[in-house]
Amino acid sequence: MFGSDSVDASRQARHVMVEKLRSMGIRNEETLEAMGKTPRHRFVPSKEYYRAYGDHPVGIGAGQTISQPYMVAAMMENLTPQSHETALEVGSGCGYAAAVLARLSAKVYAVEKIQSLAANAKQILGDLGILNVEVFCGDGSMGWPANAPYDLILLSAAVPKVSEQLLKQLKDGGRLIAPIGSKEEQTLNLFLKIGDGISQRELFPCKFVPIIGPGGFSAI
Repeated sequence: MFGSDSVDASRQARHVMVEKLRSMGIRNEETLEAMGKTPRHRFVPSKEYYRAYGDHPVGIGAGQTISQPYMVAAMMENLTPQSHETALEVGSGCGYAAAVLARLSAKVYAVEKIQSLAANAKQILGDLGILNVEVFCGDGSMGWPANAPYDLILLSAAVPKVSEQLLKQLKDGGRLIAPIGSKEEQTLNLFLKIGDGISQRELFPCKFVPIIGPGGFSAI
């Protein structure tokens, strides 16, 4: 569907996706523009190209998925990234959300535990010329202290709760968004750090694959 000679087809598919997101209530124009410029089909297996722009998750291998477009857009809209800010994404999978976030912020550190997915994400981001994302393979369930503190932290997989260690990696004024709950269902939560205080707001129900690790769920 989206071969090397079908630039117009993929551009049209992104336009349709963006208009769908707009009809679903996404209002932030910077978010919509970033989604419209990021070739989502490049982040899914070629056999799934035809499903890339539908509003549903798509399998990317290793039991993981790329989140549905609405979920990515809603997370970005609530995080309100700014062009000068630094972000951490935990559970980056194929790298799609990191690619969108890279268009909205100055620098993204993306952490993925599964080596094959991290390597693939790095390859795709490089091929697309997205140079302000740095991909690491490792356990990000407790954050990524090496490059902390961050203005933004995005958890692209579910946790039973957000660890204190992760919240400590936020800058003053920083925001963190995460799906919190059980392995089966969660609620998206937005955290804001002001001084020594943390505020938390529940947004809406969601369903993500779980983060496995000391700051997430056990493997059993």
